[in-house]
Amino acid sequence: MDLQGVKPVRLSARGEYGVRAMAHLALNYNEGPVPLSKVASSENISHHFLEQIFVLLRRGGLIKSVRGVKGGYMLALPPREVCVGDIIRVLEGPIAPVECVSENGGNGGSCRCERTDDCLARHVWEKLRDHINEMLDKTTLQDMMDWKQ
Repeated sequence: MDLQGVKPVRLSARGEYGVRAMAHLALNYNEGPVPLSKVASSENISHHFLEQIFVLLRRGGLIKSVRGVKGGYMLALPPREVCVGDIIRVLEGPIAPVECVSENGGNGGSCRCERTDDCLARHVWEKLRDHINEMLDKTTLQDMMDWKQ
């Protein structure tokens, strides 16, 4: 099978960078707020882009900001209580390989496919969605830190 020119299913840069930035905050969890500039330079992420990501993470309740000279950002919860799935959902929306099996699509969603009732592939997409969600929801920032050691 020739896969040349086939695009992989992947997260956007926002999701990828968000997970990396959250892992950085987890590594510094007991050291107080981390300046955005430090996270951006350590993770090689544009400061402006990281600001946009942190706005979403703060609105989602995953981080909190501290103002002032010694201010910055920190996790809102301990690393063992923040799962990767929560980060991805805040930044990307529902996790699904195709729209028809996402929380926003399929049965009862705004995007109902006309083939939903007799689609032979739907079961595959549902199982893939469930496996991805299960893995991301079982993986915490603490797990990621433990793997590094």
